[in-house]
Amino acid sequence: MTSESNGHGGPTRVVVVGAGVVGLTCAVRLLEGGHRVDVLARDLPRETTSVVAAALWYPYRAEPQERTARWAATSYQVFAGLADDPATGVRMLPGTEALRWPAPDPWWRSAVPALEATEPPDGYAGARRFTTPVVDMAVHLDWLRGRLLKLGGTLTRLNLRALPTGADMVVNCSGIGARLLAGDLSVVPVRGQVVHVAPFGLDEWWLDGDGPTYVVPLEDHVVVGGTDEEGEWSRTPSPESARAILERAASLVPSIADAQVLRHRVGLRPARSTVRLERDGRVVHCYGHGGAGVTLAWGCAAEVAGLVSGA
Repeated sequence: MTSESNGHGGPTRVVVVGAGVVGLTCAVRLLEGGHRVDVLARDLPRETTSVVAAALWYPYRAEPQERTARWAATSYQVFAGLADDPATGVRMLPGTEALRWPAPDPWWRSAVPALEATEPPDGYAGARRFTTPVVDMAVHLDWLRGRLLKLGGTLTRLNLRALPTGADMVVNCSGIGARLLAGDLSVVPVRGQVVHVAPFGLDEWWLDGDGPTYVVPLEDHVVVGGTDEEGEWSRTPSPESARAILERAASLVPSIADAQVLRHRVGLRPARSTVRLERDGRVVHCYGHGGAGVTLAWGCAAEVAGLVSGA
């Protein structure tokens, strides 16, 4: 079976399970490769954890490093190209990662064209600046969905109790749903809460390299995060967490103290000891991306397409 045949003269029919950023990106790459693709998902794109993400390209809570670095580098390159089109929701923005203590270059250094030391904020021992993709996920998910449909794919809401049968191949991008659909209880939620504030003139991102504190400007709001609560399933925003998030963020960007709070959001990152990207018979599993779903999406999609085409 090849990327253009199901063994009976027609294109391979692939069902992708999951409509977050990983599922939609895989679906687009598969359609571009000549497959017939149907996406099935309990949650539509704007209902997924992906839409909550600050979506700053940065490998976070994703292993193993060797594969993750390769996927992240591919995604960086694709996002850099997409940034030429505002409809994709992608911009290339400079920013600063503040370090509590001196550290060597990060393990993903080769994925970034330029990285340089810079003056740290008060209370930090070091800092490094680099330009990276920043993705407005509401816009990007809409763009991915539009591209899926334009290429002839379909998207259907369906609450599955098991992976579907009947297709030539199934690509499992179910995120936290892999606990049920793949019987994989090693996938655990990592609760992430963010605060959206009104724009206040910030034109670059800030990140604390020692924890989930970040300030990421988008076109119509600024995402301020966050939390990293493993095993916590609650999607209800915590006022106490929100106050702590804003206080920590003020150590990076003091002017955030006067910003107008617009809303609170919570998402459950699908974490696993390692990303599972492998083929098992007629199923390709692609889940467990932790806090790096956006960062790894295009790299993982390229590998998924290769696995499907080798069927």
